[in-house]
Amino acid sequence: GGLGDVLGGLPPAMAANGHRVMTISPRYDQYKDAWDTEVTIEVKVGDRTETVRFFHCYKRGVDRVFVDHPLFLEKVWGKTASKIYGPITGEDYKDNQLRFSLLCQAALEAPRVLNLNSSKYFSGPYGEEVVFIANDWHTALLPCYLKAIYKPKGIYNTAKVAFCIHNIAYQGRFAFAYFSLLNLPDEFKSSFDFIDGYDKPVKGRKINWMKAGILESDKVLTVSPYYAKELVSSADKGVELDNFIRKVGIFGIVNGMDVQEWNPLTDKYTTVKYDASTVTDAKPLLKEALQAEVGLPVDRDIPVIGFIGRLEE
Repeated sequence: GGLGDVLGGLPPAMAANGHRVMTISPRYDQYKDAWDTEVTIEVKVGDRTETVRFFHCYKRGVDRVFVDHPLFLEKVWGKTASKIYGPITGEDYKDNQLRFSLLCQAALEAPRVLNLNSSKYFSGPYGEEVVFIANDWHTALLPCYLKAIYKPKGIYNTAKVAFCIHNIAYQGRFAFAYFSLLNLPDEFKSSFDFIDGYDKPVKGRKINWMKAGILESDKVLTVSPYYAKELVSSADKGVELDNFIRKVGIFGIVNGMDVQEWNPLTDKYTTVKYDASTVTDAKPLLKEALQAEVGLPVDRDIPVIGFIGRLEE
């Protein structure tokens, strides 16, 4: 969806502006271009210590890093016919808190332990002079672990975290008793503490990962100025987090477009290529091809309307 589009296009744009850029994602599949770095770390997840391995590829000026662990790889489509976040739509895996706790801890280690030398401009570990951009609730523990584990030891003293909200509706709400699984000091409980009127996944007092991400990060961002205004306009639009967002402030930045991927002159998914000088000739041909492919009457004079958005409650 939108998050995937941003993570595909924004990092190369940042790299083109001279930044050294790394993305860190779960290794949900055996990505053919990503190779084992042979670097491993140990992280505490719940009451266990887990070994995590990093895979890496370098594309369009960006270090793409994938966190390898059975919590991710065992749940891919090809092996389980399941979805990334749950066995079926609307249902979480029971270990989601452990999975994304592991991701956040691995993301904090990657800049320090990975010796990456693919770029002709940069080499070696990224070090501690970094800015983390945490996206949506799955990464909301990162600013908490940064404050609880690293900064007290003098590590990442100048590092900052920007928390970006792509979809306010999914917040990582879990039973309050599960706070202990996160291995955070009790002083963070208030940032997670949340009471709502919904019965799912449990009734009553809960923890809310996104609330903690909003309160513990240095900046809160979202995907457009309009969405930023919408999130603080009411409890309904802010899905009960509007007061907390209003408290810390939020900046809306319009999503850009990857002009390399969305170039109609080189688009591998279209049969007719075009540019600004040939668009009027090409579009009717492409419309006819689309109509034929999806079983509509083929007529270049009939309008075709496309909708990109969510169809959900």
